[in-house]
Amino acid sequence: MQAIHTKFIGATNTRGSRIKAYTAAGLSATIAYPYELSYELCHFEAVKALVAKHKLDWPLDDMRFGDSADGKGYVFCFANSIVGA
Repeated sequence: MQAIHTKFIGATNTRGSRIKAYTAAGLSATIAYPYELSYELCHFEAVKALVAKHKLDWPLDDMRFGDSADGKGYVFCFANSIVGA
C-alpha cells in the first residue's frame, strides 16, 4: 500500500492557495484550499481528490495521518498497513 503525501502551496500573484496530494509512484492531485475546513481536513480533501481523479479503489474511511518530515503537510496511510503482520 502506498503512502499519500500532502503539502500546502501558498498563493501567488495569479493563483490562490492550494493543497497538493501525491504518491511516490507519481500520482497527484491539487485542489484549491478549502478555507471552511480545518487544516487537517483540507489535506484530507486533497487525498480524496487524488483517489477520485485516478479512480483508485482505496478505502478512505480508516486512514491514519501524521506530520510530514518537511513540516509542509501530512503523510496519510492505511490502517491495514501493519509492520510484521
